[in-house]
Amino acid sequence: MAKTLWAQDLDINNTKYALLSGSEDFMKTALILFSGIITDRIGGAGAMLYGNAIYSVGAILIAAATTVRSYKFMILGTVIQAFGDIATQVAQYKVFSSWFAPSNGFASTLGFELGVGKIGSFVGKASANIIAENMGDFSWVYWMAVVMNVFTNVVTLIFWFFTRWCEKRYSAKHDPATGEKLTEKNDHFEIRKMLQLPWPFWCIIAFTAFQTSCAIVFTNNATEMAEQRFDVSAVTAGWYSAMAQYMGFFLVPCLGVFIDILGNRLSVMVICGIGMFIAMCLAKWGPTVSGTAASFGIYAVAESLGPVVIIDSIRTTMWYQEVFGSGYAIKIAVNNSMNIIVGIVAAVIQDKDDNSYNNVVGVYVFLAAGSMLVGIASFVVGYFFIDLGRLQWTKKHRIRYGELINAQKEKFEEGDAGKKNRAFSVSMFTVVILLILGAWATYFGVWQLEIIMHSTIP
Repeated sequence: MAKTLWAQDLDINNTKYALLSGSEDFMKTALILFSGIITDRIGGAGAMLYGNAIYSVGAILIAAATTVRSYKFMILGTVIQAFGDIATQVAQYKVFSSWFAPSNGFASTLGFELGVGKIGSFVGKASANIIAENMGDFSWVYWMAVVMNVFTNVVTLIFWFFTRWCEKRYSAKHDPATGEKLTEKNDHFEIRKMLQLPWPFWCIIAFTAFQTSCAIVFTNNATEMAEQRFDVSAVTAGWYSAMAQYMGFFLVPCLGVFIDILGNRLSVMVICGIGMFIAMCLAKWGPTVSGTAASFGIYAVAESLGPVVIIDSIRTTMWYQEVFGSGYAIKIAVNNSMNIIVGIVAAVIQDKDDNSYNNVVGVYVFLAAGSMLVGIASFVVGYFFIDLGRLQWTKKHRIRYGELINAQKEKFEEGDAGKKNRAFSVSMFTVVILLILGAWATYFGVWQLEIIMHSTIP
């Protein structure tokens, strides 16, 4: 939606749009790890309160930028909005983790929240071009977003008071399988525990690095791709791409309930990866109307499986719920770093191909293949190692073998095995830092190239 509108009204090519999107991703990679640590310390409700307020300020600046047609002003608003988004992305799931344990309502809650979010996103994406055309100015789309942000702030404030009331009235919850106390905020910063994340956690991070990045890049370009492949107007293309991205909203809550009761997280990851790969292959080697339509349909189902199983698996693999915010922040940092690199590379390829999608979809195929291979490898390894294999456990199995989980946790922490586990976790954390630095280098490198090639940016 936004890409098509800005391209039409401000003559922005794919590379400049990727830089605009990358501005938000850059801020997230720079601050998200700190946001995760702070959220674990102060609690999710408090982080949501100030995060939504900052996000609204950014939304107002972006709407103003669309009114005056200023690309630079848009960058400023996007950066400020990113500050708020950084806080809220981690906070909402941190709250859920303090209420529900794995296989005890966490996945179901995620499914419901993400399903409702998909409905809202569908309405927004499908109606954006309609609003722009009927109101005569695409800036109205962003002013409508400002109104919704103000309403969100009111609801968040009510929620904050509600959580404070619940804290005083009710005692803390515990994981029924392991007895672990579920906390929304900690008494101090848990840096050591953040650096002791188990190896199955990093398997999930590897999966999301490919799957989520593929989904985001494809989503950002779906409307324009539909416009080209189906030869339809922007409004019609917006409806097609919205259906492809959000048609699976009804699957998400059902998947959450399925995972809570029957587990099989690794199986869902495999199905998700294979579905993404088939969809991207159709987009690459079936550029006809029917081939693209089939690609969109398969993608709608496959993409719907990803967010719930990824977030729930991250929570399930972690030994310490009190640092879930930090663990989820690592996931966001990896995703946004990949988005910067992949988004800019794909945009450059598309610009050199006269804005065609014939070649750039090869990047999508590569990412989807990566997610499929990681999913299959995790499924196979899970048969031999209980730390990863327990992602397949049903609710009954997890409660029955709760003591086994605690025993594995002690094994992870103690002796020579504990030293090796900690060393591996620190090395993987170092890889994340290097990935972030690589994304920054890509972002600023392309900015410099744009400045050299174009003396002014509109």
